[in-house]
Amino acid sequence: MKKILVPCDFSKPAVNAFRFALEIAAREKASVHVLFVTELPVMPATVIIPVMGFETAYVKDITEKAEKEFKALTEKYNVAGVKVLFAFELGSISQKILNFIDTEKIELVIMGSHGASGLKEILIGSNAEKIVRRSPVPVLVVKNYFAGKVTNIVFPNTLETEHQEDLVMKVKALQALFNATIHIVYINTPLNFTSDRVTLARLEAFADRFMLKDYTIDVYNHSDEEEGINLFARKVNAELIALGTHSRKGIAHLVNGSLAEDITNHADSLVWTYTMKNEPVKS
Repeated sequence: MKKILVPCDFSKPAVNAFRFALEIAAREKASVHVLFVTELPVMPATVIIPVMGFETAYVKDITEKAEKEFKALTEKYNVAGVKVLFAFELGSISQKILNFIDTEKIELVIMGSHGASGLKEILIGSNAEKIVRRSPVPVLVVKNYFAGKVTNIVFPNTLETEHQEDLVMKVKALQALFNATIHIVYINTPLNFTSDRVTLARLEAFADRFMLKDYTIDVYNHSDEEEGINLFARKVNAELIALGTHSRKGIAHLVNGSLAEDITNHADSLVWTYTMKNEPVKS
């Protein structure tokens, strides 16, 4: 891993993400790219100050403030001397982040999130949720400052047989990055119930197929898949939950939602997601 992106608005979660990125970059000898994106405020055409003049002054002011905050942030936390670069973009936050991932060949995105709930989640969502759904590279979402080691990773498994190869390879790389134990778990709900004996055998076959090491297999019974994953993570003291996301769009996304996005918004732990490749969009 050579390039890590931290989208940063200098909020507390963003700073937490930056600090975590520095720790990983120092260990992996990677660079950290800090990207600050802002959208122009909407101005009525009848304002006294010409709109173009306002925009120029606004961009100059906010760029100077962002560069000042970036310098202070780097001086305070980059004690290991990691290579850190700063970039400023103007426009749609999520789209600019996605463009940056592509143009700069980013390999991992680490971003902070306040999470979202209730009406705000339904109407607005979070930028983290949008990146989780659309990013071509893994995204690691940080809410609270994380100090210490990642020793336990929960990897929920749906027992699907297709389109998992790329995801599992990325999870194995994640495990190697932290030298952690993987807890493969199937959440047994009333809607997708199977017997524990059959499920455990299939989970073991899954682990054998992909030659996983240092892992456990578990079945956790709960009425709700998202809550079941979070409760299981607490049970095994997992610091991180790793999930594949389907990258649903349009009506399919609105109707079906996304488990990865819900957990990203609501889980207290670190959440790592990866968009599964070569998967047909479900309707």
